[in-house]
Amino acid sequence: MAGHSKWANIKHRKGAQDKRKAKEFTRAIKDITIAVKEGGGPDVDSNPSLRNALANAKGVNMPKDNIKRAIKKASGADSDNYEEVTFEGYGPHGIAFIVECTTDNTNRTVASVRSLFSKNEGSLGTNGSLEFLFDRKGVFVIDRQKLKKEIEELELELIEGGAEEFDVDDYFVTVYTEFNDFGNMSEHLEKLKIEPKSSNLQRIPVSTNELALEEAREILDLVDKFEDDDDVQNVYHNLAITDELINEIEKD
Repeated sequence: MAGHSKWANIKHRKGAQDKRKAKEFTRAIKDITIAVKEGGGPDVDSNPSLRNALANAKGVNMPKDNIKRAIKKASGADSDNYEEVTFEGYGPHGIAFIVECTTDNTNRTVASVRSLFSKNEGSLGTNGSLEFLFDRKGVFVIDRQKLKKEIEELELELIEGGAEEFDVDDYFVTVYTEFNDFGNMSEHLEKLKIEPKSSNLQRIPVSTNELALEEAREILDLVDKFEDDDDVQNVYHNLAITDELINEIEKD
């Protein structure tokens, strides 16, 4: 998991670009909308899905006024109706992809995702065909600079909340839990007064495929193309993120 964690955290650090920031805000607004409509309304205290969505919105530095407007709009009769849909397929060089979308027009989203696969030497598969290649995990990213305790002490405390693995770098502590322990860890962090930069359920590859550097860059370019689509929320793949590839990414 370490390679994927490093790659994700590099993207966190580079998230200040206007284009990526706008995408992060769009993703956060959709998460808030779904949390309000499906998670139990606008009351944060009684809606854990909304609490999580708001924490993630704060993690990407979304302004408070934007958050308030998103909650208000989601609570109204004229709010957007989003549907969550997932696509599976293969990109170039046999790399498996799972693309999670939130959309108000499924036909548009299907056409867009299929087009991106086909234009990049890939193919859209049938739902469920690649699920076995990924595990659902709870993933919590904590800003290391805001911690008031040593890493060793933190790890011991988080194991009590269900943590099964940690990735630590100079900037972030990434905590992984089993799917069923996601809620427990969220509550445990609240008790410890630790607000993660992000927390969500992710699809972690069971095993990864290592490619030559140039081929690996093709995969990451395709990831970027998917993420540029407004309907796409998350993109997962089973490319091995090697140290060599990370070094190349950090040069960008």
